[in-house]
Amino acid sequence: MFIRQTKTRNDKNGKEAYYTYRLVASKRTGNQVRQQTMLNLGSHFLLPKEKWPLLCTRLEQLLSGQTSLLPVDTAIEMLAQRYAALLITKQQDVPEDKKDTLYQPVDVESLEMVHPRSVGVEHVGITALSWLGLPEILQSAGMNGVQLALAMGSIIGRMASPTSELGTWNWLKDNSAIGELLDVDFAGIPLMRLYRVSDMLIRRREAIEKALYTRINELFTLEDTVTLYDLTNTYFEGKLAGNNKAKRGNSKEKRSDCPLVTLELVLDGSGFIRRSRMFEGNVSEAGNLEKMLQGLAASPSAMVIMVRGIATEENIA
Repeated sequence: MFIRQTKTRNDKNGKEAYYTYRLVASKRTGNQVRQQTMLNLGSHFLLPKEKWPLLCTRLEQLLSGQTSLLPVDTAIEMLAQRYAALLITKQQDVPEDKKDTLYQPVDVESLEMVHPRSVGVEHVGITALSWLGLPEILQSAGMNGVQLALAMGSIIGRMASPTSELGTWNWLKDNSAIGELLDVDFAGIPLMRLYRVSDMLIRRREAIEKALYTRINELFTLEDTVTLYDLTNTYFEGKLAGNNKAKRGNSKEKRSDCPLVTLELVLDGSGFIRRSRMFEGNVSEAGNLEKMLQGLAASPSAMVIMVRGIATEENIA
């Protein structure tokens, strides 16, 4: 095996030339030797070139069941383990009569867990989101395959291990087997792509929320009898000079020293979100109720529940 670097250019978008990387092996077919691409390593393969032979050697050892006699660099070992798992997964899709001798009987007492990851909550999350039709909703919102997988991974990551986007990205790469369930190698996807998918979810938020709530109504036959309205705010680290909604105000997390953004929610009586919206961090709690309730298609007799700070005379009227 060896790694091939290929220079390419994206004419459609006018980008500058960049490099892609592939794992290649020589295969003999009759009297001819052909080079076959085993794995596409993408354009974000960052291992220094002088370490490529070490990676290929370690990868061949893992695939053949050999043990390395010398210490292996941690970065190389992690890459080799990941690529070996991907190659084995691809091998499972090959017809039985064309499989080579990649698989051999093993002593189960000699097995060692190298990179254990969770899969239970991920499977439940994917199933629940599929019942809601979220993959189809995101596709109709313009997301391609990788963007769809990142969005699903980000949402399920917030269910399984609530944290920042950076923490979610680390969870997807290092702690979860969701990549195998979605057929995506999250370890090979840069953090910036996760940020961009989050931006896409925000830009298409209204259409996604409307489609989701329509599907929820079909599943649970909900009645629009109660509407609960509330808001909160959260803070950002840093100055956020480029965010026109990041304003200083009264922080509910006691961080009035930081720029804030206000989050507003309208929920039905069962706790499902009807609508969400983001406003400036210094917005008045009582000033946006009418805007939020417009267009919800609730019955005229629907009950509206609000906290004390929003229940002004004007809003009650």
